[in-house]
Amino acid sequence: MTTTEIQRGLEGVNVADTKLCTIDGQKGQLIYAGYDIYDLAEHASFEEVAFLLWNLRLPTLEELSNLQALLINERPLSDLNRSLITDLAGTAKPMRALEICIAALGALDPKSNDFSAEQLKWTAARLTARMPTVVAAFHRQRLGLDVIPPRDDLGHAANFLWCLKGDEPSELEARVFDVAMTLHAEHEMNASTFSAIVTASTMSDMYSAIASAIGTLKGPLHGGANSAVFEMLEVIGDESNIESHIEAMLARGERVMGIGHRVYKTTDPRAIILEKLGEELAENSSERRYFDLSRKVRDHLGERLSGRPLYPNVDFFSASVYHMLGIPHDLYTPIFAVARIAGWSAHLLEQYADNRLVRPNAVYSGEKHRLYEPIEARS
Repeated sequence: MTTTEIQRGLEGVNVADTKLCTIDGQKGQLIYAGYDIYDLAEHASFEEVAFLLWNLRLPTLEELSNLQALLINERPLSDLNRSLITDLAGTAKPMRALEICIAALGALDPKSNDFSAEQLKWTAARLTARMPTVVAAFHRQRLGLDVIPPRDDLGHAANFLWCLKGDEPSELEARVFDVAMTLHAEHEMNASTFSAIVTASTMSDMYSAIASAIGTLKGPLHGGANSAVFEMLEVIGDESNIESHIEAMLARGERVMGIGHRVYKTTDPRAIILEKLGEELAENSSERRYFDLSRKVRDHLGERLSGRPLYPNVDFFSASVYHMLGIPHDLYTPIFAVARIAGWSAHLLEQYADNRLVRPNAVYSGEKHRLYEPIEARS
């Protein structure tokens, strides 16, 4: 590649070496540190997956117990987080509130600039523990409800649902949400991960890097797509409206959110797993209509675009699955962040261990050799 060639969106450009994740878009494979996503979704808890990403191996029973204890200890809100949530609840959107609270959390950590591996892993666990509490507390505060403190006897996924709704989730609900978090935990060098490592490459701390990632994730072309999927389903409303609505979108040149992916050239394996989980939830859910509608939309697109098929990605079924779990649709992207903190922080561990400032070039295409004119001479 010559210096004048531009790779728009950095597509096809390798920017880092990683042991964390690999994707085969042609085969529809997603691998975390050597483990297939189907295997992890079937057998591992989110806490195990977080440990895997931070240490490149699965934990022993003792190590998992120690991590769970650390997460439980770091769940409660700080006084600063409580104050910020109270002030932000009436005005800010959830992702903005999360971004601000995470940056503020760094202000309270006297070791935020300690870049030793041990301290960075502690910070990663602290962020992983605190982010669900922030999201749940913000949601309840904006509704004028009492904030529900975390419970020490619940796992990571179940505790979030408890803090959010005040009802202890069923075993199935807790398992579905736990798997959903595993599916969102890591996805190689996506936009938010790149944003995080760019920030970290300046030797800014992990809190600032994660705040950068959250700001990147909230865009509708990245993490915001899952909320957009639900909004589309709400507008369609009924199976009879699918064809007219989708055809009108395509005629206007609009994207069908949750369909297609920059990397996958077949169905995203995470979408396959989420559809299966959604089917289990739907059997006992009074809110299954959006899940059924999702399938109908998927089938219509498969028939409509048979010449150049577009396949569901992880956002497509996460929208209806989260709805059946009783999660408001504007929290879907914050929940993405609540899970992706495991992968973001793991990439930061790699970046800090072998850091180089990220400083790409740009090709100048503007005017040259212009002379300054006094303001009175300008027309």
